Amino acid sequence: MRTSIATVSLSGALTEKLTAAARAGFDGVEIFENDLLASPLSPEEIRDRCADLGLGIDLYQPMRDIEAVPSDEFERNLRRAAHKFRLMERLGADTVLVCSSVSPLAVDDDALAAFHLRRLAELAQDFGIRVAYEALAWGRHVSTYDHAWRVVEAADHPALGTCLDSFHILARGSDPKGIEDIPGEKIFFLQLADAPLMAMDVLQWSRHYRCFPGQGGFDIAGLVGHVIRAGYQGPLSLEVFNDVFRQAEAGPTAVDALRSLLVLQESVGLTEPPAPVVPTGIAFAELVTPDVEPLSEMLEALGFARTARHRSKSVDLWQQGEARVLLNTGPAARRDGTQLAAVGLESPDPAGAARRAESLLAPVLPRRRAPEDAPLDAVAAPDGTELFFCATDRPELPSWTGDFEPVAHKSPTGGGVHRIDHLALTQPWHQFDEAALFHRSVLGLGAQESVDVADPYGLLRSRAVTNADGSVRIALGVGPAPSVDEGGRAQHIALATEDVVTAARRFREAGGRLLPMPANYYDDLAAKYGFAEEELATYRELGILYDRDAHGEFRHCYTETIGRVFFELVQRDTGYRGYGAQNAPVRLAAQHTRRPVR
Repeated sequence: MRTSIATVSLSGALTEKLTAAARAGFDGVEIFENDLLASPLSPEEIRDRCADLGLGIDLYQPMRDIEAVPSDEFERNLRRAAHKFRLMERLGADTVLVCSSVSPLAVDDDALAAFHLRRLAELAQDFGIRVAYEALAWGRHVSTYDHAWRVVEAADHPALGTCLDSFHILARGSDPKGIEDIPGEKIFFLQLADAPLMAMDVLQWSRHYRCFPGQGGFDIAGLVGHVIRAGYQGPLSLEVFNDVFRQAEAGPTAVDALRSLLVLQESVGLTEPPAPVVPTGIAFAELVTPDVEPLSEMLEALGFARTARHRSKSVDLWQQGEARVLLNTGPAARRDGTQLAAVGLESPDPAGAARRAESLLAPVLPRRRAPEDAPLDAVAAPDGTELFFCATDRPELPSWTGDFEPVAHKSPTGGGVHRIDHLALTQPWHQFDEAALFHRSVLGLGAQESVDVADPYGLLRSRAVTNADGSVRIALGVGPAPSVDEGGRAQHIALATEDVVTAARRFREAGGRLLPMPANYYDDLAAKYGFAEEELATYRELGILYDRDAHGEFRHCYTETIGRVFFELVQRDTGYRGYGAQNAPVRLAAQHTRRPVR
């Protein structure tokens, strides 16, 4: 189906919005009236700009407070409408959105509303324009889609139909199944928006918190299924009012928007992109650093050994069990300190994973490689992290480890680490929802519920994505708004161990520095769980934190931070599924008191 986006969904001037929509791959746009009024371009110039970009103008919107008003007011509305219809002729738009009235002058009279809408449709038909009537969830008298349809049906004019808006329908808890009773040819337009489930005034909810399909709590796919079964043939169009999107760069937002529609179309059976290839493990985490010494010392203390070096790049492989860390000191190393730059995802079909990613608009990254290097496909996640689809030492596929030549090394001391438990990636403030949708749709990971974490200087959001058996876990985190220190928010690599106490002692004895935790935390821990004093003293000595859920227990501790990266030692017992979120405020406060090593 055609895809469209309302210009109000994107930031910038109208020309910027149009360019972003076209570059992302949309077929059309809804021109929001305020965007046109603020543009220095004439309607004809906007029409030509859209044509040059390959965009259709699918809707002009909105017209407000038209129907069920006193006769003198309605006559003024018709004069206003005639002016707008002439403008739409110049613009090249043939459908106008009319919202149900919120005017205090409007009366609760469906027959009068139908009569006024028929008069409006008769006028629109003279200009070759169709009128799509939409029920606002806060409409004064018409606030549900089925009520709007009854008014349209009573008006009985070929130039009058209804516009269905997923937010207005689902925010009110209306049953969308009744959409199938509306003739498809009378559904003139479909606007889509998701939203997090919130208990608040519906107008404020709508104006500030809408998001793209798949990023909120509404069943958008179910609603679209009803619309398709009704026989709707028009575009799938996004109308999203969101404070974050209005401040973020238009280009990436438009790509995120179109990706949401591609995933939506797949979910309702309209398209068949390459199937998801769910990763089966974390092959490696790659750190870029301008100074390898602090990281090398920390990895050695953790029990890793430098086992190999890339044959043509300044990249070293450090390994312990199945946990692998690459240290990159080449030109890619950023000047602002150590950062987690890339993740290798073990994939049963690396080429298929790359095809899936490319079909959902993930940027495929060019890769400088020697002829003998293993073919590695990589895409960029929304935060810029490079994701490599890998095979590790599997005879049927080229292994990325073949690009590394073994080096002489000491026998590792053995830190008790056997694999990477999870990765925590800090997202740019305006891309948190995009990141969650990206990892779910592109990588096929399941998303857990979003949680809020108190930081001494704000409130952080976190959402984990994981595969079915937990061999891939990625915790996505972000602050609620941009800040001067956003670029300095840390990322971390969590290392799985069977015995975190032993692993922590070995690390400290090898010269590693653990992040100390406040004594007050352990006093509270004693009150909550009744630990023996000796066990509690051990936790206090090593800075070990504790959590439990319905499935098991979790013990974890942290290293000090180098650049933007620190390590976590974790012990999951009997199926614990979380990440110690309740301990995050204590950890964050402790980190704020310690200056990271650059």
